[in-house]
Amino acid sequence: MRQLYMKQKVFSLSGKFTVTDEQQQDIYFIEGSFLQIPKTFTIMDSSRKEVALITKKTFSFLPKFFVEVDGREELTIKKEFTFFKARYTIDAAGVEVRGNWWDMNFEVMKDGKVIGSVSKQWLTWGDTYEMQVLDDDMEHLIIALVVAIDCVKADEAAGAGGGASAGT
Repeated sequence: MRQLYMKQKVFSLSGKFTVTDEQQQDIYFIEGSFLQIPKTFTIMDSSRKEVALITKKTFSFLPKFFVEVDGREELTIKKEFTFFKARYTIDAAGVEVRGNWWDMNFEVMKDGKVIGSVSKQWLTWGDTYEMQVLDDDMEHLIIALVVAIDCVKADEAAGAGGGASAGT
């Protein structure tokens, strides 16, 4: 099992932040596109090789985010049409998110087996997410999922006039 932490810098316009290990060493680097269409987040390993890419679909009636991991499209997060509270769905072959993913407290399952969990740390300056990775082969997917959900939340907050999250 591996513990990873993603802490975004408060009020960062560039959308750059890192994922660290338990010793606070930078393991992954995340860079968002600033004022660029389509909006993207690139996740790179310590050698700066791209391991995942999150892209917001442009010119769509309802927001939709595509997540590629290791060059393959793994999942899509899309907003459903509702009249009241915003509702999003995660579509992924064999991947399931159980728990409250909107509040960043959930388990990630692949083919019915728990591969990791995510929880938001409270009382920290900026958003800090703790990730437990139980299957090393799924590490990139879990990190990409956390970044994508955070991107969806920031997009929703910006659209509601509530301001953007720290990472956008």
